[in-house]
Amino acid sequence: MPEHDDHPEYLAPYIEALEASGPGFDATLWASPEGQIRRFDVLIDLGDIGAHRILDVGCGPGDLAHRLVELNIPFTEYIGFDALEGMVDKAAGEKLPRCRYEVVDVLAHPERMAQVQPDIVVVSGTLNAMEEDHARQLMVAAFDASTIGLVFNFLSNRPHPDRDYCVSPASRFDTVAWLDWAMEQTPMVRFTQSYYQGHDATIAMFKHGE
Repeated sequence: MPEHDDHPEYLAPYIEALEASGPGFDATLWASPEGQIRRFDVLIDLGDIGAHRILDVGCGPGDLAHRLVELNIPFTEYIGFDALEGMVDKAAGEKLPRCRYEVVDVLAHPERMAQVQPDIVVVSGTLNAMEEDHARQLMVAAFDASTIGLVFNFLSNRPHPDRDYCVSPASRFDTVAWLDWAMEQTPMVRFTQSYYQGHDATIAMFKHGE
């Protein structure tokens, strides 16, 4: 019996990729390392990430942690959650400073996010294989768990025509509905999908404004 038969459907594509390629970039299902880095940079900039305790939900092999260190972002602590033990073992083996990792399926255990008391919760790529209502539930819990805010990305349903193609096993979300939801939670919202011709979108939400 395949391992993913015992796991939720939203994890199946990642488990299959992990089994096929082992822990690493290929198992994240990103198209290219360059695209992943560009999306990380958008998240870091839009979320104004600096001297904070960061929780990375769906951290994979710890690529965001590497980018933060590479850019000399002065984070106080980075905590990576991933549902797949192989990914967490790979990330922890890098032994980056101020970084630690846990095997956590946050949809099954959303309370674990609040327990680590993050300043900022970051979610990059993690929502792609989820149903939209599950993703919304997770983002509600993630924003509640943060002391400062939440920054996340998803595949937009309002891309440039050149980018409007099938993304299975991922799915595109209702971008305007997500913006409306974010602004119902807080008026302090930042949004962009100007990178990659609107193929995906990034939203940052803050609990306090200047």
